[in-house]
Amino acid sequence: MFPSPVSGTYYDSKTITHRLHRIQKRAGVPQIRFHDLRHSFATLSIEQGMDIKTISHMLGHTDAGFTMNTYMHVTDAMQQNVADTMGNLLASKKDEKSEKIVKLPA
Repeated sequence: MFPSPVSGTYYDSKTITHRLHRIQKRAGVPQIRFHDLRHSFATLSIEQGMDIKTISHMLGHTDAGFTMNTYMHVTDAMQQNVADTMGNLLASKKDEKSEKIVKLPA
């Protein structure tokens, strides 16, 4: 809901959508619906490591679980991050084990 600063009445949703699409076209980005901006914000925020409670609050939700179930989408980058983290963890454990082995001279 967007009130007019002049009249105080609310702009028609078609007017807001038209303005959004003009901005997207000038910016050279794909055209998406206005509501999709919420999904993008939530997903990108969690992808950057922001905490879900803060994101939920910014979206106006009282339940962080609702935010996660509604707006969070697993991205390729998130999956790659988990794979990289696990790979690093396993590699460090392997290095720790090899350091503990005592080799005696023959």
